Amino acid sequence: MALLFYLRLIALTAGTLVYLFIIALILGHRRPRRLERLLFFLILALFLLYAGGLLQINAQIQYGFPPQATVWLYAGLMVLGTILLQPFVWHTHLEYARSIQRVSVPLFFWVVTVLLYLGAIAEAAFVVVLSRKAGAAAAVAMLGHGNFNFTVYWALCAGLAAIAQIWVTLPEESRPAKILGRWLIAVSCVLFAALATRVVYLAASPFLSDLLTTAVVIGAVFPGALLIYYALRHNFLEIGAQRNLVYALSATFLALLYLALVRRVSGWLEPVLPPEATSSVLVFILIFLFEPLERAIGPALDRRFRERIERWQGLTKELQEQARSGNLGQLIAFAEKRIRAEFGLAAVRISVPRDPSAKPLESPGGLGHAVKIPLAKDGQEIGLLEATSTGSYLTGETSAGLQFFAEQLPAMIDLCSLIEEKLRLERELAERERLAVLGQMAASVSHNLRNPLSSMKIVMQVLLENPRLSSDVRHDCELVVAELDRMSTKLKQLLNFAKPAVSEKSVGAVALAKQTTELLRKDAERHHVALEFSAPGEEIPVLASDEAFSEVVSNLVVNAIEAQPDGGSVKVNLARADGRLDMSIEDEGPGISPELRARMFQPFFTTKVSGTGLGLAIAARRVAEMTGTITCESPLADSKGTRFRITLPLATDTTEQAEHTGDIAVDAAKPTTV
Repeated sequence: MALLFYLRLIALTAGTLVYLFIIALILGHRRPRRLERLLFFLILALFLLYAGGLLQINAQIQYGFPPQATVWLYAGLMVLGTILLQPFVWHTHLEYARSIQRVSVPLFFWVVTVLLYLGAIAEAAFVVVLSRKAGAAAAVAMLGHGNFNFTVYWALCAGLAAIAQIWVTLPEESRPAKILGRWLIAVSCVLFAALATRVVYLAASPFLSDLLTTAVVIGAVFPGALLIYYALRHNFLEIGAQRNLVYALSATFLALLYLALVRRVSGWLEPVLPPEATSSVLVFILIFLFEPLERAIGPALDRRFRERIERWQGLTKELQEQARSGNLGQLIAFAEKRIRAEFGLAAVRISVPRDPSAKPLESPGGLGHAVKIPLAKDGQEIGLLEATSTGSYLTGETSAGLQFFAEQLPAMIDLCSLIEEKLRLERELAERERLAVLGQMAASVSHNLRNPLSSMKIVMQVLLENPRLSSDVRHDCELVVAELDRMSTKLKQLLNFAKPAVSEKSVGAVALAKQTTELLRKDAERHHVALEFSAPGEEIPVLASDEAFSEVVSNLVVNAIEAQPDGGSVKVNLARADGRLDMSIEDEGPGISPELRARMFQPFFTTKVSGTGLGLAIAARRVAEMTGTITCESPLADSKGTRFRITLPLATDTTEQAEHTGDIAVDAAKPTTV
């Protein structure tokens, strides 16, 4: 029996230290998630149970019959731990499944959670009433290892833990988490079996009951030990990422254990040596232990350092491989994700180039510590790496790692930008070659068909001049002439797409846009579409050609008119912004889906029955030839509407403006509505 007593003493000491260690890790982690809060209260309940049991057994050793205040203290700790344990075991597992595994928790499980909390409140009320009537000793006796009801309670608690752990382990995909889950299932099942056996043999065999109690006290330490191992080794739930905190806690706990040993040995040797002499000898012995400790710990720390460097080098290779894809956006997103996971940070942001107006990065809940590290190349800052910790501060190891990657990232960004530019030039060259072949084909087809079509039209027009022509034949000839005109228009579009724009010069954008819009007014009226034109009072000279600029406006306006078969409005707006022309053409049509927006500038792609698919392609090509940009926004509001926005560089020399605008007049008084 004495052996079991001291085994329980050792197990209670170990459990108290293990769960106190986890509490310190969770508090240092300080991640503002419900899961961490629930896990904190679950570990706190286990710590209170072990701390209360340790205080009780030490009080028995010290006093034999502990004082009433001591009894109330360890009774309160054990009662509070008992009340908290069962509902938090169940609730923590459900929250893990919901927030980490993204599993839908059945409603029945939440009902069970509510019932467990209500049961905990009822237990608390019962214990308070009992302690007031019979004293704290009665409450402790009810919680003690000789009480049948609470043995059943502990067995149910272990059974619930096993069921919850099985439920969250089955869908687990992470191998370390799955292995941890299996270990916890095994421990919970062993504890349940031990407690169930103790229920049967509680009265029949006191020694077996005492043995099973000791086994349960020892076995309940293993979940905490497993959690510490997987948190430090596999960064489970990211609570073990703060290595400096882990080292500090370990050193503190070892120092406390050694001081407790000094005090215990001093008490044992008090009949022979004064306690002060024993304490002095044991403290000075540490001086001779420093070198052996350094020899023992040095290789482990060196191995740990090498492992960390290898992981950083592996991450560097991953980033370099991602940089070779030639997509800077993907590289930055990948780097943010991997650096955050590697160091267990709350958030990471890489800004290239640095945006001075951007709001500083803050940790969720504002609890963590933020750091800013500039990304420099050739002594000049090209970006910024920002990181926030989940704990109250960034450890030295994490800060050194972030500094290491801040030195590596500029080279990777430079490599990615070079490859991205190379890929862009290759795509542009391939596109130009494809368009050149397409243009040659279009020019050849147009040249071979235009003359026959002209001849056919002349013949039809001669026939129509015959007054003796019957009405039926005249109607058919008119239809043929109309179709020939339509085919000529399509061939003209092919030729416009095939040939490049004429040489650029300074032209008046407002005058040309207004003229083109007015020419399309009749067509808009036939479709019951209102054309609205607005522009500033002064002319805006752009570097373009009359024909190319008019083609852009006419193609986009016609496209906007045809997008509204039931009527609507088209707004053409010109403005000067940041040294460039900003022109927008907006309609109230059904809008353009993302799938169609990805292909709408491709030649010969159209959704119209009679369309050629060249209108938007010609507009995009002309804008590119004028070194401008064209973008599409759709839908605008209520899932309707489309806006094409064109930006073109302004002409620095406006002396030729009058020559190329001819007799076009510009109303400088106010914006014009057509």
